[in-house]
Amino acid sequence: MATSPAAIANIQKKVWAGSLPLEIRLASADCRTYDETDPYLINVPRLSYLAFLLPRLHTFFSPQLIDPSIPFHNAWLSFENVALKYHYPIGLLYDLFSGAAPSNPEDDGTEDVEELLPWKLVLRYSEFPDEQLMGLDGEGKVLKDCFVNAVKEADVIRNGKGNVYMGLSKDDSDNLWQAVQDHNLAKFNTVHNKLLNPPGTPLRNIPIKIYLPTTAPTLSSGSGEAEPVQASIRTVQGLVAPFSVTPEYTWNGAQRDTADRVP
Repeated sequence: MATSPAAIANIQKKVWAGSLPLEIRLASADCRTYDETDPYLINVPRLSYLAFLLPRLHTFFSPQLIDPSIPFHNAWLSFENVALKYHYPIGLLYDLFSGAAPSNPEDDGTEDVEELLPWKLVLRYSEFPDEQLMGLDGEGKVLKDCFVNAVKEADVIRNGKGNVYMGLSKDDSDNLWQAVQDHNLAKFNTVHNKLLNPPGTPLRNIPIKIYLPTTAPTLSSGSGEAEPVQASIRTVQGLVAPFSVTPEYTWNGAQRDTADRVP
């Protein structure tokens, strides 16, 4: 039985209504005072992006910055010393690093989720991690380009060609990005529905993107050598063991192949 349009719309509304409380503090290396500054507390949509917060974070922490003249787009955010990618949705970042499944196999999973909230992040301006993050610009063009490229990729996979997005008017393409910035579902669907249901173009595939977590930082061990620290990553579901072919011998000694799961 096919899912009704009303049920699909209701699911979409619930997904868009998802939010996440954040507690953001200024890194001590960028603070002009020895005392810890007050945190910036905010509840953000899970489908939004950290880069959208940078202007207001910069305004809030400017009085405590060692260099208040530094541009807001030079800032970056981290969780437990791991740089957070700007073009990943905030909810995805939280799920990768603080999600529901235990990160330690010996963890029984009884940790109260409330202890993880608000999600505690650090705002930094110095030692920008060029190898992990892309540099941003003051007009938001870099982040917009990342979003547009992702939409184009999905368009090609979904329809077998990318001319559906390319056929949008400039107003439609601008409104789609503005809807993401404003977290406006109605405005978003006005354009999104044109991408999902182009006239005369049947749906060929469903685009799926697999996100990989950031690698753990390299720290110095007690011996003075730099060693990578095992990442603490949360997963929605563990890896499913693939099938492999293992030899099995018949009653007459002939070898045959059987498919068994890897233990």
